Amino acid sequence: MSTAGSETGGTAGVPANGTTRAKRPAPPSGLVIVDKPAGWTSHDVVGKMRRLAGTRRVGHAGTLDPMATGVLVIGVEKATRLLGHLALTVKGYDATMRLGVTTNTDDAEGEVLTETPASHVTDEAIRAGVAALTGPIMQVPPQVSAIKVNGERAYKRARAGEEVALPARPVTVHAFEIAGIRRAGDAVEVEASVSCSSGTYIRSLARDLGAALGVGGHLTGLRRTRVGPYDLSVARTIEQLADDCVILPMADAVAAAFPRMDVSEDQARLVAHGGRLPSAGLGSGPIGVFGPDGTLLALVEEQGSAVKPLAVFVP
Repeated sequence: MSTAGSETGGTAGVPANGTTRAKRPAPPSGLVIVDKPAGWTSHDVVGKMRRLAGTRRVGHAGTLDPMATGVLVIGVEKATRLLGHLALTVKGYDATMRLGVTTNTDDAEGEVLTETPASHVTDEAIRAGVAALTGPIMQVPPQVSAIKVNGERAYKRARAGEEVALPARPVTVHAFEIAGIRRAGDAVEVEASVSCSSGTYIRSLARDLGAALGVGGHLTGLRRTRVGPYDLSVARTIEQLADDCVILPMADAVAAAFPRMDVSEDQARLVAHGGRLPSAGLGSGPIGVFGPDGTLLALVEEQGSAVKPLAVFVP
């Protein structure tokens, strides 16, 4: 009966000459800001980064559809614990929306459902429609989305032919600005820049703009330009990362994304053991706590007169 390593006369992880194989050191914890290419899923990028960083402990903040390009925040090692908080930050997009055509996915990757001449829609009507979709709104997500319905992803139900009724939910479109309007035959294309809260679907904005104008619409192009403080100026392509896998240290990442609280040595010891500090009046949302030497200690949030640990990063 063969056993692991029997072909070379050794055991698993130990060469035949008896020497111990050196364990590969873990990569530094931090963020990688990727400029995602079109055609890749967010999971594809995570898989590639696992190979480039040399660790399985990799995740992402905020999914991008395969059609979309742009900023995808990747967490490596301990920084994966930051991702849920970063996913809730404001995001920016450049989008192309086509009026006059609807699809079953609300984007160009779906099947065409209706085609309606849109050449009569005026620029003023388009601007009014965009204004109505700016600010706090109730938005129905696309049927083909990753939202769970009774424990199953909506896109799985939709692709199985089921009519998925997703409830509207509150989102905030901080800015919806038209960069250009192009006309070609019966179709109208709108170039727009959008700044919005987490959970906002740009596909749904395109759909709802077209619906309000009476001609339907869908998304034909999307590039994410920003996630919180991280924009395209710091994003690197997959090819660039293959040459040099730059990982933004966790302390720098937290200092850029969240308010900062510097503490004394006694307070640092308290934080390291999960203790609570008095509130510093830094507002709602995560706060980075740093020791006297600049070491990142924890991510906390203020609750009344004290701060509650969200994640502690020191032993």
